[in-house]
Amino acid sequence: MADDAYLFLLPDRQPRLGAALAAVGVVECAETPAVHGWLQAHDVSLSSEQVRILPAEAEALIPEEAERLPVPLSEEETWRVRKECAPQSVTDMEGELLEFRETTQDWEALVHRALTAGIDAPRIAQLTGLDPQAIGRLMV
Repeated sequence: MADDAYLFLLPDRQPRLGAALAAVGVVECAETPAVHGWLQAHDVSLSSEQVRILPAEAEALIPEEAERLPVPLSEEETWRVRKECAPQSVTDMEGELLEFRETTQDWEALVHRALTAGIDAPRIAQLTGLDPQAIGRLMV
């Protein structure tokens, strides 16, 4: 265990900082009594989105009021933490937006098929997250 990182609890109404510990994958320090005790003291689990991790060099980004715990990491674990904490490139984000557009482009045809199959509008809204009024406009 060579490098340090910080586990911290992301305070409410804070922008997402660091990486969710669960997104990093298995880290050996998560099995230590210190980490288990810290999580229990704050009534959170390892899988909580509130439990975040940052490499030691990014400690200044942790909000002052955040509960934090320094933890040791192996070189490989440190690499994974840094990778998860790295900002997503603009082109990657734009690619995701294009995929979303392509996925949602034919939503009206999908809703028509669902209505024809006998699925009622409230259930379609529940499953898709679409505005029930938008679905209702397709029914006329």
